Amino acid sequence: MDVEAPESPSKFSVVDYLVFSLMLVVSVGIGVYSSLRGKGASSTQAFLLGGRHMSITPVAFSLTGGVISAISILGLPTEMYLYGTQLVMNIFGAFAGVLVVRNIILPIVYPLKLVSIYQYIEIRFESRPLRKFATACQLLSSCFYVGLCLYAPSLALSSVTSLPTWVSVIIMGSICTFYITIGGVKAVVYTDVIQTLVMFFGVLAVVIVVCSNMGGIGEVWEVAGQGGRLEFFNLDTSPFTRHTLWSTMVMGVFMVFSFLGVSQPQYQRFASVPTLAQAQLLSLLFLLGMSLLWGVFYTSGLVAYALYRDCDPLTSGKIEKPDQIIPYMVTDKLNHLTGMPGLFVAAVYGGVLRYARKPTAVVVIVT
Repeated sequence: MDVEAPESPSKFSVVDYLVFSLMLVVSVGIGVYSSLRGKGASSTQAFLLGGRHMSITPVAFSLTGGVISAISILGLPTEMYLYGTQLVMNIFGAFAGVLVVRNIILPIVYPLKLVSIYQYIEIRFESRPLRKFATACQLLSSCFYVGLCLYAPSLALSSVTSLPTWVSVIIMGSICTFYITIGGVKAVVYTDVIQTLVMFFGVLAVVIVVCSNMGGIGEVWEVAGQGGRLEFFNLDTSPFTRHTLWSTMVMGVFMVFSFLGVSQPQYQRFASVPTLAQAQLLSLLFLLGMSLLWGVFYTSGLVAYALYRDCDPLTSGKIEKPDQIIPYMVTDKLNHLTGMPGLFVAAVYGGVLRYARKPTAVVVIVT
């Protein structure tokens, strides 16, 4: 396949910058609006839990988007591109994990009306130092993970602009700190709705346009099959195999248990709705939303493989890292569509803005 890639990263057009900036401006605007409407967060309950009377629809979007980072947007497609579809089976493990959260964890934790999920440790073991230790461990883990999340968008930006990495970090950190500080959890939830939709439709638009140019999803599926990228039921029991049916399902269980069941930011979303029944419904809506998002990300990786099966940009030196394959595809094949690179980078930033604020909630309740 003849790929005419630019020697240097394509630059944003004016429209791209407008599309990208609009998402950042909307995030800040929602924080300001939430603060003015609520006249500031007048109490801990209002700031962290939205007064426990938030509508289930925006919280469902927020809960789903809250576990999707830029690592997912760039990393999951890269996994499909390099190794195939076996990882898709972690969705079945995620289903089992959601059932554990819905039927075991929420009925225990929600009725306690906690502000911090780590309060449960103090109540259960009658030890405040143990609670602080658990919180500190979560905070440390979050800081390391956020570092990885901040790195991911730098890969996307390096493919479409000359914006330095440190500028990207400052922009994300400043925006998140601002709208969380003035708007509390309500600002977080409503910005999550916007960012999740941008993330979903941004990647979906890329998939649809490239698939159409290639002759449809059927052609992509056929090429992926010919290249050995379609694998779902690898029953190998060796622990040295990269992915098997068993390992991906176990991964899905523990990933959901970690992100959804014992995570402070996600607990705040569960606790922000009025009843336990609504909180349990949120967990099912989360599973549906996450499956849709993952499905789009997985498909984008197969599309990239079908497009570059005979001319790998990594091998030819057009990209430096595998995680740049999707941003490269956007600039290589869709740069002629005004605003498309801006929409894609806005989608990646949407994933980062949620995780860049993750430690904030933990810091607030560490004492």
